[in-house]
Amino acid sequence: MAADLSQIVKAYDVRGVVPDQWDEGLAELFGAAFVRVTGADAIVVGHDMRPSSPGLSGAFSRGAARLGADVTLIGLCSTDQLYFASGQLNLPGAMFTASHNPAQYNGIKMCRAGAAPVGQDTGLAEIRTLVEQWSEQGAPEAAAAPGTVTERETLDDYATYLRSLVDLTAIRPLKVVVDAGNGMGGHTVPTVLGGLPLDVVPMYFELDGTFPNHEANPLDPKNIVDLQARVRAEGADLGLAFDGDADRCFVVDERGEPVSPSAITALVAARELAKHPGGTVIHNLITSWSVPEVVRENGGTPVRTRVGHSFIKEEMARTGAIFGGEHSAHYYFKDFWNADTGMLAALHVLAALGGQEGTLSDLVAAYDRYASSGEINSTVADQTARMAAVKTAYEGQDGVTLDELDGLTVTADDWWFNLRASNTEPLLRLNVEARDEATAAKLRDEVLALVRATG
Repeated sequence: MAADLSQIVKAYDVRGVVPDQWDEGLAELFGAAFVRVTGADAIVVGHDMRPSSPGLSGAFSRGAARLGADVTLIGLCSTDQLYFASGQLNLPGAMFTASHNPAQYNGIKMCRAGAAPVGQDTGLAEIRTLVEQWSEQGAPEAAAAPGTVTERETLDDYATYLRSLVDLTAIRPLKVVVDAGNGMGGHTVPTVLGGLPLDVVPMYFELDGTFPNHEANPLDPKNIVDLQARVRAEGADLGLAFDGDADRCFVVDERGEPVSPSAITALVAARELAKHPGGTVIHNLITSWSVPEVVRENGGTPVRTRVGHSFIKEEMARTGAIFGGEHSAHYYFKDFWNADTGMLAALHVLAALGGQEGTLSDLVAAYDRYASSGEINSTVADQTARMAAVKTAYEGQDGVTLDELDGLTVTADDWWFNLRASNTEPLLRLNVEARDEATAAKLRDEVLALVRATG
């Protein structure tokens, strides 16, 4: 019987519980399908620190080699290190990780040569179809000349490349606490930050895919509590937290207070526009009003897009944008093949802070201008009905505009909110922003009452 992949093939990647939902046998078929769909005669493969990652990535590589592709194994790496290898070697790539999901999960993030994304509309649907077909009918016939599998080290080259994009040699000494969450930041940070004028205080750098200290998801406030306390205790200048595959970076200031990813987006946008005057900057529709304002103030053109890395990367390519940011702490750079790298964003923050004498909280104040709710999730029985109720409540109000680029965005002079349905859970996600705290709180409560109403 063909494997049921409906639970593990998502919009942008493969992700599920091992071995219950997928295993090395399926991973081998995914490797073969990846080669068939991309037409690649060579690929690059990397993996994170999860217990199942070496076996799954090895099986994928065997499947790819069986169909004639030469495989370069780069071993333990962060997701953005895999993107670097794909870009630098100009090869399609596969990264074995489930990011911040619990230990029993694993997944595959795939890209074409030059780190171009593979999603449902760009090859993932075809890959799924082939894997389902082959799981029922048997593996495809091997190529007359199977590919080779060789190992290659890329960490030093990755670090050197990142540091060529941001000059940190002249910054003042900084003390930075880094929480790797037992994820791949523990692998990349020592090499990328080594030798710089930084006093790095490591937290949870031991690679451990069982995540013994906390979930490797810094967007959840409970997972940065340790970092916040350590920054205060050390009297550090800032703290950095990476997620499990170290492609996202979250920042806390010298007081241990979280810095909004929108403020980081605005700060990095200003720096990138100084290098590339008049450039385009992509931001998703739940980033702060501050982002397009700062982009325009610095001579750039802001472009608003849907939430999700495939949309950001498509817009980056279409518009030739120099930078893109999401409120989920994903940061995309033209100089990095339009791919996301939290590490490069962190280097920008360190360079900006170390290039002046003030504190991080003072530095980001210019980029954090409004009151926001953060993302609030509500479990609802009928997403469509609750969305419609909210739309009806605001439709036709004076001075209010509605758009449905991604969910429902309602905008007035002093506030806006966005309400989006989760693709995978019975949730509605609300983000509110206003010119002051009182207005933000009132609007948040008003919308939540509509979302959570029964009947």
